[in-house]
Amino acid sequence: MDELLKRVYFHNTVQDYLIAIGIILLGSLLITLFRRSVLTRLRKWTENTHTKFDNFVVSSFARFGIPVLHFIVIYIGINYLTLTPTATRVVTIAATVAITFMVIRFVTSTLVLLIRSYFKRKYNDKSHLNEMGAISLIINIVVWGLGLGFLFDNMGYDLTAIIAGLGIGGIAVALAAQNILGDLFNYFVIFLDRPFEVGDSIAVGDKNGTIEHIGVKTTRLRSLTGEQLIISNSDLTSSRIHNYKRLERRRVEFTLGVAYETSMENLKAIPDLLKKIITEQEQVAFDRAHFASYGDSTLDFVVVYNALTSDYNTHMDIKQAINLRIFQEFQQRGIEFAYPTRKLFVVNEQLEEEKEAQRYR
Repeated sequence: MDELLKRVYFHNTVQDYLIAIGIILLGSLLITLFRRSVLTRLRKWTENTHTKFDNFVVSSFARFGIPVLHFIVIYIGINYLTLTPTATRVVTIAATVAITFMVIRFVTSTLVLLIRSYFKRKYNDKSHLNEMGAISLIINIVVWGLGLGFLFDNMGYDLTAIIAGLGIGGIAVALAAQNILGDLFNYFVIFLDRPFEVGDSIAVGDKNGTIEHIGVKTTRLRSLTGEQLIISNSDLTSSRIHNYKRLERRRVEFTLGVAYETSMENLKAIPDLLKKIITEQEQVAFDRAHFASYGDSTLDFVVVYNALTSDYNTHMDIKQAINLRIFQEFQQRGIEFAYPTRKLFVVNEQLEEEKEAQRYR
């Protein structure tokens, strides 16, 4: 038995191989017991807390931390053996790559969770979901860039030469895809500045619609007539945008014309009557009503009020109710609405000649 254990294969005895296997098995057993006992209890404890952060930490450690511990145990077991320089380097690189990958995944998942929790506290709806796509992209680019830089540095590569090479290649790519990169940059501008969100009703030039999706290169709108409008992010950030969803009030101004035959008593009563009709409505702030001018065939009253709502349908309901009440009150008081009229004077030439003749007699 001793002779078998002392046999040498690839610079290691059978006993060394058994010890290495024992280290790996024992470590894996301890990790499994830790996961089934300690982590299970921690998971049950975190379910009774008021925050979800501790739940995520425990689940993330079970997802990423446990594999890292297994890699460490395997590395320790293999490192116990006497390996050739080439084998040692391969094992070291493999362990470094695996652990770096797991750590990067853990860091990115944790940061995304923290930011998602912040958005959930700040917004009650799902408007933050689109922003989370941009944030996740930024976080992944930054963390993966730092993680790969750390990895290459530990593997003995010259980061200065790599960065310089990437810089030259980046310039070439930027020149070839400047429009795409411009839209990508403006995507982050839209995310940070937040001129509009998914669900907002906007107008860009002569186009208008409701935001359905904000993408990396384009933003998609659903127009009032039903078709989908696709506009590049660069065009949006360089245009004047009317965001109707953020409209807190709608100013309404209209001119009301009554006939010249209207009595003085009714003319004096019309401004107060209009004020009364408008103030009867809810979500309305009356501004003014005045006899403003003499038209060609009308006596013109200018009326101004504000509808205290951003919803267009509600605004139109208020406007309709006011118009119907005006028509009803004017009809009851006998006030006639004016319409374009012309008076035609017919002259009897014979009669005029007779009048002229009598004048000179």
